[in-house]
Amino acid sequence: MSVSDWLMVGLIGQAIFSGRFVVQWLCSERRHRSSMPMAFWYLSILGAVVLLGYAVHLRDPVFIVGQTGGLLIYARNVHLRWQEAGRA
Repeated sequence: MSVSDWLMVGLIGQAIFSGRFVVQWLCSERRHRSSMPMAFWYLSILGAVVLLGYAVHLRDPVFIVGQTGGLLIYARNVHLRWQEAGRA
């Protein structure tokens, strides 16, 4: 892939990742309380995976560590929510 293709991957990943805040804000406004919908966590994972791919391409260890750490946390939150739903 060309440099401009990779730049587009990075921008798309960042847009997905940033979109999770819009989803969380709209959900909280609708419920009139702070809320983290599952879509927030799914967008977090998707955005982190795309950005991690971009970071690996750039060979940026700081960016790689940051996205990997976040990805683990997002996946754990999804797992906890699935467990919670299974008990309900």
